[in-house]
Amino acid sequence: MGKRITDRVTWIGKVDWELRKFHGDEFSTHHGSSYNSYLVRDKKTALIDTVWLPYDKEFVASLKDEIDLNQIDYIIINHGEVDHSGALPELMREIPNTPIYCTANAVKSIKGQYHEDWNFVTVKTGDTLNLGDTTLTFIEAPMLHWPDTMFTYMSGDNILFSNDGFGQHFAAETLYNDSADQCALWEEAIKYYANILTPFNPMVTRKINEILSMSLPIDLICPSHGVIWKDNPTQIVEKYLQWSDNYQENQITIIYDTMWNATRRMAETIAEGISEADPKATVKIFSASKTDKTDIITEVFRSRAVVVGSPTVNSGYLYSIAGILELIRGMKFKNKKAAAFGSYGWSGESVKLIIEQLEHAGLKVVDVGYRVNWHPDQNELEKIREYGRQLAASLQA
Repeated sequence: MGKRITDRVTWIGKVDWELRKFHGDEFSTHHGSSYNSYLVRDKKTALIDTVWLPYDKEFVASLKDEIDLNQIDYIIINHGEVDHSGALPELMREIPNTPIYCTANAVKSIKGQYHEDWNFVTVKTGDTLNLGDTTLTFIEAPMLHWPDTMFTYMSGDNILFSNDGFGQHFAAETLYNDSADQCALWEEAIKYYANILTPFNPMVTRKINEILSMSLPIDLICPSHGVIWKDNPTQIVEKYLQWSDNYQENQITIIYDTMWNATRRMAETIAEGISEADPKATVKIFSASKTDKTDIITEVFRSRAVVVGSPTVNSGYLYSIAGILELIRGMKFKNKKAAAFGSYGWSGESVKLIIEQLEHAGLKVVDVGYRVNWHPDQNELEKIREYGRQLAASLQA
């Protein structure tokens, strides 16, 4: 069922209340998501994006309830990833000659996924499509977050259709930001940025400044996932500028895994020492094997420092720690400090290897780390607590 946004624009997407994993098993979606598609009706009619493939037939059926498909003059695909373009094959079986406006990279992406040579019209930044009283202006946004991504700006109604930019994996019956649960909305917005856009921080900053320099009036920002930014829509733009500038809060995140609880005790005791020495800092502890990895990366994104611990196993570290270290590397974090710790029985390589990976990920390691042979007793725990106090100073320096 469509929902009218303005006199000319109707939301015709799909709210996915059941979704709990996205990008395969990579991204947790605790609050579901939505796949937002928009129907723009002027003297000419344009459809902006579709929905994820599992809902292709449902989408086309709903679209038919809204409009005679033959009245759709243009299809705009801002990004070829399957959660946006998935209903194209079903739709194009109905209106096969309808032109599809997208970037040159999107043509490659769409052809590579669906192996169809539809009526593609390639566009670049500044190209326009006149619908009558309104005009669509295309703005390439490569690596936000794929090479093919673009935004579409609609004059008259002053809407920025931003695709993945400014989105959230957030299912809500409401369409708009001002009527959504604000805590959940902003948590999902920062999580979305942290896990999807962080590696492209410089490009995010450049693209936003480019759009701002165009002095476009913006009354609505309509992303492809989550709610529409209607109340003070540029507040999310301001947040993106903050988040893309090597964002950090006064937070230290401790990530560990453990076999027989020695490394867990170390993590908790280090946290106690840090909190004693730096009571203004927020200290959070996460088990890498028990906590969702996307949530952990969001906390790392917020942090000015990360402390990682694992026992030594098979001359290395535990499987869950390997995964988190790889995710941290891929995010290309800047200006974050780090340290490592761990317990061992006989060889004890984990701390050294964790440090190597943290340095490889671009984090500044502040010391040689802390190792404990076997399980710490009370005397050792006090030494570990003191290490936490000293570490707090090192992470501030």
